[in-house]
Amino acid sequence: MKLKLTLAAILFGLVVKAQTKTGTVNSELIIGLMPETKKVIALIQDYGKRLDSSFQVKYKEYQDKVTVFEKNQEDYTDNLKALKYQELANMEEELQKNRKNGNQLMEIKRNEVMRPLYKKLRDVIAEISTAEGYTQILTTTGNEFAYIDKKFDITQKVMNKMGLKLPQADE
Repeated sequence: MKLKLTLAAILFGLVVKAQTKTGTVNSELIIGLMPETKKVIALIQDYGKRLDSSFQVKYKEYQDKVTVFEKNQEDYTDNLKALKYQELANMEEELQKNRKNGNQLMEIKRNEVMRPLYKKLRDVIAEISTAEGYTQILTTTGNEFAYIDKKFDITQKVMNKMGLKLPQADE
């Protein structure tokens, strides 16, 4: 009976082991090497400059009003001073909202223009994973693995399939 249970446990372990094959990939390295990435980064930077330009116009207007207020506040009545304070506070709040919205818009734009690159990478990873029998591929970017066996890292295979090469270090 013990022999049968031991044999069953060993066979079960072999079956479970045979069903799972996990690999890794450094997706950020690959994305960084893709030629399209430079164009995408330029698009994001251009979009950021346009957002910043719009923000700077509003910020300059705010600074000008603060300067005028500081220069003339002694001449203002209490009611006018309170009104100007409120106007400046509203402008400052609007600037903070614009900054927050700008950050959100940048994130949306970045995701929008990066999505095709990640899809292309995902498709190649899926193709290699299917062909080589992987059940899971984990990205090494942002994860702290205690140990990764290089024979299960498909980064180079993905790079080869996409026609990418690591830049050579200048000596």
